[in-house]
Amino acid sequence: MITRSKLVEQLREYQIRSQHKWAALTSFSPKPHITTRQDVVVALSYALIFCFLIISSYVTLYFKHFRLSAVFICLGILLPTCLKISRHRKLSRKKERRMLLPLSM
Repeated sequence: MITRSKLVEQLREYQIRSQHKWAALTSFSPKPHITTRQDVVVALSYALIFCFLIISSYVTLYFKHFRLSAVFICLGILLPTCLKISRHRKLSRKKERRMLLPLSM
């Protein structure tokens, strides 16, 4: 029989497991929450791409290639924006699926 104390204990364990250990990387993750190692690798790769774009825009500005620098800056702005939009879409799809479940579940 499931008691209230067992449910509270399970909830605490779940909350401990789902803590945000990678909070700094969530801005570069296409998923709303980083749960697996694969999510961490994807977020790290997007963060490295972003750093590469920013550094290359500085280098191209140093060598006075203004158009190429503008392209790198636009891509650097576009990358986090697209990731934020994809996170928002996944969250909205998740909310819609929850609303479709019957109340007994």
